[in-house]
Amino acid sequence: MLDATISLAGLIACAPLLVIIAAAIWIKSGRPIFYSQTRVSMDGRRFSIRKFRTMHIDAETLLGAVWSVPNDPRCTKIGSILRRLGLDELPQLWNILRGDMSLVGPRPERPEFVREFRQEHRNYDLRHTVRAGLTGYAQVHGWRGYTSVEERLRHDLYYVRNWSLALDLKVLFETLIRGWSERTRIGVPK
Repeated sequence: MLDATISLAGLIACAPLLVIIAAAIWIKSGRPIFYSQTRVSMDGRRFSIRKFRTMHIDAETLLGAVWSVPNDPRCTKIGSILRRLGLDELPQLWNILRGDMSLVGPRPERPEFVREFRQEHRNYDLRHTVRAGLTGYAQVHGWRGYTSVEERLRHDLYYVRNWSLALDLKVLFETLIRGWSERTRIGVPK
């Protein structure tokens, strides 16, 4: 109920910003404005995550599913700004309202990566015992994007094992203070 209430309030409050971002993407790089991608959440359930499109339309044509890297050459100019500020994630408020995600939880991964990580990291599937989140314990500690999978998993499992409303509120507060931008720890996925 808290997720639905906050996500609806967020969509209403951010509506002018969402329109401005959508217009900027349309003017600078055309349509589509949004990008949908299959992700994995609680109990291995797949859903279609929504984001503002930040990459060129044919970004994955040659390479397929690959991780985004800092200063990714596949990003558009407006996309780089949106990613740096974390604004490309705002359409996920709709995913939260629909019940696909929660405000706080482990970030959802693509099925291709889930298959790989589950083979390489013991207990990886424990992160799927809770709903995926817009922000998470790993993210507010700098483990986001092109960083160590082991460290992200360690933080995700800490969250799963120690979940409480107080921990969720702390993560939300830290997200608001630090933002959910691309500022990450230096590192290479392991």
